[in-house]
Amino acid sequence: MGNKCEICGKVPMVGNNVSHANNKSKRRWFPNLQSVRVVTSDGNKKIKVCTRCIKAGKIKKAVS
Repeated sequence: MGNKCEICGKVPMVGNNVSHANNKSKRRWFPNLQSVRVVTSDGNKKIKVCTRCIKAGKIKKAVS
C-alpha cells in the first residue's frame, strides 16, 4: 500500500465533506508521510514514516 506508515501502520481515513446545505460527498484524510533514510539491521534503507513516529524518536535516522 502506498500511503501507509511502515512503523505504526497509519493509513488514510475516510469520511464526508459536509456542505452548508448538508450535502455529503466522500473524502479522505491522508497521514503526513515523509521518506526517511533509516538505519536497519540490514543497512540503511529508505522508508515512508509518519511525522508522529519521527518526532517520537521511533526511528534512527541514517547519516547522509
